[in-house]
Parts: sequence; structure tokens; C-alpha cells
Amino acid sequence: MIQVLILKEGKALTGGEELLDQPGNKWIDVLQPTEEEMKRLGERYGLHKLAIEDCLHVDQRPKLEEYPNHQFIVLQGFTAHAEDVCELTLHEHHFFLGTNWLINVHEIPFEGVEQVRQRVRDEPQATMERGVDFLLYLLADALVDRNFPILDRFNDELEDLESAVFENSQPEQLQRIFEMKRTLVSLRRVLSPQRDVLGFLARRGIPNIQERTALYFRDVYDHLVRLYEQIDAGRDLVGNVMDGYLSTMANRTNDITKQLTIISTIFLPLSFITGFFGQNFDVLSHKGFLWVMLVSVFGLPISLVVWFKRNRWI
Repeated sequence: MIQVLILKEGKALTGGEELLDQPGNKWIDVLQPTEEEMKRLGERYGLHKLAIEDCLHVDQRPKLEEYPNHQFIVLQGFTAHAEDVCELTLHEHHFFLGTNWLINVHEIPFEGVEQVRQRVRDEPQATMERGVDFLLYLLADALVDRNFPILDRFNDELEDLESAVFENSQPEQLQRIFEMKRTLVSLRRVLSPQRDVLGFLARRGIPNIQERTALYFRDVYDHLVRLYEQIDAGRDLVGNVMDGYLSTMANRTNDITKQLTIISTIFLPLSFITGFFGQNFDVLSHKGFLWVMLVSVFGLPISLVVWFKRNRWI
């Protein structure tokens, strides 16, 4: 589906492909592109075949490529499930940036696109009149900023998990730790190369990027640096939670082993005493030996318990 937003006489007009022939700055949003749609746009705007091929195959790496009359840019962002922060949805957007047109291609509807579109309708002179490269900045900023709430929720849950591990470790906590670790790996895999892409866009001299717009891309680059730092801090915290869980479980195992060892130590001499005095000898049937056995059966365990307490073993 193709939606076109064009600046005409200071107003933002929205429509379909019929607006492609109109003069002025254009923003062309393509949702769930087909090969036929991309072929038509490629013939109209001279899009490179390799870039069109990338648009039709999702899971591209964030990158910036220059072609004779346009730049091809791949940016990605995440949104999280409302209940589980580890259930991430990857939004991959492909951009073709020309002199007075911007083509945005994506497979999944993205809330940030609708917000940017509404802002352009409300403030056409403050947005679209500044150039299509400023629209690219708005969309890139929307993709990047959606990651901050995810990491905030992630860190809050990680702190709660750390407290729960030290209070009462449970086996299901280990599974959750690994899920959160995989989530951080996914975030880092996407945001790490994307930081380089925004770094290129923030430099001067990039075709179709005005010098005043490059300053705005520098702000998005700073946001990515902050996100990367939060990811590194999250990785350290996940490692600490993992170490805490393993230490807690090891201490619990040691306590159980110590308790079983103490019980075995107490009952081992009792087995010897009852076995010795239970032998079938006439001399052992004397009442004196019976009292010795009874005193030993009760006195020896009590003596062992006192000894263990004195040595702080229990």
C-alpha cells in the first residue's frame, strides 16, 4: 500500500499514487511492499535494483549506501509487548532519499510513522518545508526513541529479579535471566551498527543532507550512544544477577549437604551402639550393660549436638 504526502502551497496533502505527478516535496510511505509497486517507484525515481532487492527481503543490516541520484538507508527499531518486555517486535525501515522526495518502505505498521505524519499535517511549514531530509530525521528519531521505554522497563524488571534472587531463589528465575540476556543481545546486534549509520548522516557533505539537518542527526546519534551505554550496563547487571543466583543455589546446596552430614554423624554411633549391644552374648544381657546402652543412646547424640553448636557448625 502506497501513501503519498506532498507539500503544496504551504499545506500537506495526503493521497495515493495520483499525487506522485504533483510538484513539491514528497513523502512516499510504502507498507508491505510488493515487487510490482517497487518496480513502478524504481522506474519513476531511478532507484537502484540492488536497493529495491533489499527492500523486498527483510532482515537487512542497518547501513547507508550512496547511489547516483539517491541514498539508500536501512534503520531499525524495537517495540515491546505490553506484558513481557522480552517479546520484542523488530521494525525495519528502508529509506530512499532524493533531492525532494523520501520513500519509506516497511513491512509492519509503526506507531511512530503515524505520529510523524500527523505532525507534518499540523505543522507543514515547520517540518516538510524544511526539506525531505528533515522528514528522515523525524522518522529516525521516532525509531530510536521507542527503545528508551523498553530499556527502562527492562532495567526495572532486572532490579526486581535481582532482589527476588537474593530473597528466595527459584529455578524459573534462571530461565528468565537467560531470556533477558538474549533480549540484550538482540538490542545490541541492531543498535551497534545503527550508531555508525547515524554517525555518517551527522557528518557534513553527505548528498541530499543539508548542513542544518545534520545537526539534528547528531542528536539522534547521541541518543543511540546513550542506549548503547544502557545496554552495556544491563549486560553487567544480568551477569551480576546470574552470579548471585548461582551463588545462592550453591550456598543452599551446601547447607543441605551440611544438615544431612550432621544427621548422618549423629545416627552413625547410634547404629554402632545398638548393633554392639544387640549381639547374642550372655554377658551383654546383664542389666548393667543395658543401662550403659540406654545412656549411650541418649547421651551421645546430645553430646554431639552440643559439640556442633560450640563449633558453630549448626
